[in-house]
Amino acid sequence: MPEATTEQLAAGEPHGLPPELCARLQGETPEELAADAADLATEYTPPPPPAPNVRVGGPRGKDVASHGSGTVAAGAAAYRERHGLDEDGKRPERRAATSNDPFRERSYSFDGG
Repeated sequence: MPEATTEQLAAGEPHGLPPELCARLQGETPEELAADAADLATEYTPPPPPAPNVRVGGPRGKDVASHGSGTVAAGAAAYRERHGLDEDGKRPERRAATSNDPFRERSYSFDGG
């Protein structure tokens, strides 16, 4: 499809015609192009704007839906409880090993035959 000329674009723009339709305008003078644009604009219905990208919520996980009051805070508390985390979301400190030597021998005693 040929591109619209400057005159066609100037005639179609006041009527809200997109450039693709402006290329179809016919006439020798600016007045003829404007009249053709007015006729075409009465038949042209612009496409509706795209629907907004709305995310629809699906089912909530067990942590939120089935514990406490069904709030996010209740779900977070249940998650921390299940995974052994404190209020800050940290794991409790582990006890220090009695020896940090991984090559330490462990002795076993066996009494018997």
